[in-house]
Amino acid sequence: MDYQFDEFGNMIGGESESEDELPPPPPVEDEGGPAPMETEDDEGRQIVLHEDKKYYPDAADVYPGAKTVVLDEDAQPLEEPLLKPAAAKIFSTLGDQGPPPSVNYDRAFLMGLLDAPTLIRNVCFLGALHCGKTSLVDVLVEQAHGVEFDPARQVRYADTRKDEQERQLSIKLAPVSLVLPDSRGKHYVLHLADCPGHANFSDEGTAALRAADGATIVVDAVEGVVGQTERAIAHAIEHRCAITLVVNKVDRLIVELKLPPTDAYFKLVHTIDDANAKIAEAWEAARLRLELDGGAPRLAPAKGNVLFASAQHGWVFSLESFARVYADARTRDAGGSAPGVDAKKLGARLWGDRYFDAESGAFKTAPPSAEGGAPGRGVRSFVQFVLEPLYKIYAHVLGEEPDELKEVLSEVGVKLSKDELCLDPKPLLKCALRRFFRDRAAPAVVDCLARHAPSPVANAAAKVSAHYLGEADGARATAAAASDGAGPLCVHIVKLLSTPDATDFVAYGRVYAGRVRVGARVNVLGEAYSPEDPEDSRPRVVAGVSICHGRHATPVTDAGPGNCVLIEGVGAAVAKTATLCDDASDDPPAIFEPLRFDNTAVVKLAVEPLNPAELPKMTEGLRKISKSYPLARTKVEESGEHVIFGTGELYLDCIMHDLREMYSSVEIKVADPVVQFCETVIETSSLKCFSETPNKRNKLTMIAEPLDPGVADDLARGDVRGDWSKKQVGNHFQAKYDWDLLAARSIWAFGPDALGAPASGAGCSNLLLDDTLPSEVDKRLLGAAKESIVQGFQWGCREGPLCDEPIRNVKFKILDAAIADQALHRGGGQVIPTARRVCYSAFLMATPRLMEPIFAVDVQCPADCVAAVYPVLARRRGHIVSDAPKPGAPFYTVKAFLPAVDSFGFETDLRAFTQGQAMCTQYFDHWAVCPGDPLDRSIILHPLEPSPPPHLAREFMVKTRRRKGLSEDVSIAKFFDDPMLKELSLHHAG
Repeated sequence: MDYQFDEFGNMIGGESESEDELPPPPPVEDEGGPAPMETEDDEGRQIVLHEDKKYYPDAADVYPGAKTVVLDEDAQPLEEPLLKPAAAKIFSTLGDQGPPPSVNYDRAFLMGLLDAPTLIRNVCFLGALHCGKTSLVDVLVEQAHGVEFDPARQVRYADTRKDEQERQLSIKLAPVSLVLPDSRGKHYVLHLADCPGHANFSDEGTAALRAADGATIVVDAVEGVVGQTERAIAHAIEHRCAITLVVNKVDRLIVELKLPPTDAYFKLVHTIDDANAKIAEAWEAARLRLELDGGAPRLAPAKGNVLFASAQHGWVFSLESFARVYADARTRDAGGSAPGVDAKKLGARLWGDRYFDAESGAFKTAPPSAEGGAPGRGVRSFVQFVLEPLYKIYAHVLGEEPDELKEVLSEVGVKLSKDELCLDPKPLLKCALRRFFRDRAAPAVVDCLARHAPSPVANAAAKVSAHYLGEADGARATAAAASDGAGPLCVHIVKLLSTPDATDFVAYGRVYAGRVRVGARVNVLGEAYSPEDPEDSRPRVVAGVSICHGRHATPVTDAGPGNCVLIEGVGAAVAKTATLCDDASDDPPAIFEPLRFDNTAVVKLAVEPLNPAELPKMTEGLRKISKSYPLARTKVEESGEHVIFGTGELYLDCIMHDLREMYSSVEIKVADPVVQFCETVIETSSLKCFSETPNKRNKLTMIAEPLDPGVADDLARGDVRGDWSKKQVGNHFQAKYDWDLLAARSIWAFGPDALGAPASGAGCSNLLLDDTLPSEVDKRLLGAAKESIVQGFQWGCREGPLCDEPIRNVKFKILDAAIADQALHRGGGQVIPTARRVCYSAFLMATPRLMEPIFAVDVQCPADCVAAVYPVLARRRGHIVSDAPKPGAPFYTVKAFLPAVDSFGFETDLRAFTQGQAMCTQYFDHWAVCPGDPLDRSIILHPLEPSPPPHLAREFMVKTRRRKGLSEDVSIAKFFDDPMLKELSLHHAG
């Protein structure tokens, strides 16, 4: 059959015979829309995406009508609230309000003692690292609170911060006020200050000394007087504090060194004699400067100003308190029938070349003779009556079984429980010995301080005359010197202590006059305050007054003269130190001078937040760091980086902990530590340097020359006071440095800081002299521009021309000055930059050099490790001054000098080279000129290669300028005017 198809391929014609007749399709109703398209019913050929495939039936298909709810697993326990409250971080325990849990006095008794200044002693504990100051405070706290701490662990009650407990190291000054009786039962209030022993934190000891009347020097019986002890003694004399001595860790002579009793006695004698030698040396150095009367004080156990202790084992005694043991035993054995023994007289015979003759029952100055005239047992009384009984107690406790030990200890009145007798040796020793001395340890300390540390009333006049900058015969100074409770208020704030949550500060200070009351309105005078410039004064209301007991504080309504108290509500207005006063007197108020430290912050650390948006938080944290650490300074460089100045690596490590954890809670990036440099000159300017103001109406001519040796150090130490007149300053320089009287009285200013101004880290080590002649210069016009010239001079000294570091040890002389006669033409905007520029030009023409800080290093190590110390120091440009054995100790003491810039990581290297047997202490000692010329452009610096010594000054200057965002070299055209450049070219051509 033929098929026909149309043009579109459709078949035309009849249907196949094989196909059955299909029924016609149902009619489609026309709805007015388009006809539906023909679709294919084969679903198997449709494309289905993977996510649209359905392998299992839905829940709605299996359970029609059911509602399905899907919930995530709840891991939060029911005890936790859905919205947690803001958790307050606690960093210390200094803030527990109320008295300690257990004390031996009531509140009324405490308040009565606080109102009796003659029964108050303000004392600080000073000493080297790990000499036992904090443990000694624990012994006194146990007695004052009537408790016994766990003998198996060290409580360290005065370490209130958590990081102090973790580091086992005191970081902050800890005020601890205790009420304790003396040997006669008379009670005293002891305002103690436990100071850190590490050399980096000596600024805390400076703050404590300013408020104290006495200083207790704690010395390790084995290590003896070390470098930090020497500086503590000298600093105590500077602050006019009475000195007492505690020879601590006597147990090391018995248990560790195992010295015989006689050798232990000679070791103790040597330690005391060494301390007396250092006191005499420091006294003689400060006698003329401080106008000290009489000879140097001398420490002697027979006088009662020396105590022997083992704070680790809980005992302290003086010769008198130990003699009282024998006096009580004689009274007890005789039943009261025999005459009593005078403990004071017996104690005076227990030291020195005193021997007891058993036959005559008397003490003699020569060993008693045996039968036949032969010399008898030459044992000194201290060895026989003090050391030998101690040795026997130690031997029995360490060597006897519990049952035998119980009987032996009962003979000397010591009773221990069965559990205590089974303790380990160390806690067992502590239990036995503190029970043996029981109520005699704390009274021995109180006797020593009550007799040899002056009361606030007796020492107030000396403190006021030394540190108060007001008129000595004014009403306020007179009331403060007399400790007048009815006079105008005068409180010296010496330290700011952080609250436990680190959100605020409480002020710690000493009341000199008047009464500080809760709710009283006071004026907070900052360090920059003066009657002529009263801008640094802020009114505040006292929110609270309390007596600090270490970990607790007792609130009081008011406090009178002589007391050291915590004051709330004024911390925000105090930068570092301050003076509180009221308006009760017409006498203009003055301040106590800022603290003068025996250390210098020369180590710098640049910081920045990881998230730039958190910069305000970090800036606020830096402000709190400056308040919390007395010697820390913060600065913003011209490049925008924030720099922290500290005394050493550990100091900056603690600062960074506080900044990250306590005060800002932000992530902070830290650069490598560097040091501060100074700029100086070694010759006189080669020509007279001059500079004109922009309006060409004023002209200044200066030269620069080195300052006399020792003047800069004396100025930094405070030999010249800010309240001296021009005549007094001139007489001082004429008498001490043999200056011409005319030149001495022509001193205009000190720089970068004025005398008595708050320290900015640069000090007042430069001088500006008016060396002009009245016949050549109009002195009236020059005096009118003096203030602007001084400001320009101090600005230039603060940021030198070499690398923006402070200028040191330079004398600038004004040789000529042409000043406009109209005030409009000699304003500060014209004269100040010109004075700065002429100082720079004179400086650059005087052979400028760079100065670097030098650390003094004290190393203690065994004899076989001394040789290993030399190469470690030699690799870092250090040199050893002396190495000598320590008498009575199995180690050597090595003294050396080390440049601060090469000191980073020195302690780690030293321990690695000596297998951990050497310990070192570093502290700032002096400034030294860096070798080489910093302006020598012929020196080529190779990256990643150490520079030879002649290139160091150039390297330090270039790297410092790069870090600060300055050009690599000093631009002369920046500091020299065109006329000066022409004269300079003629000078070189000639």
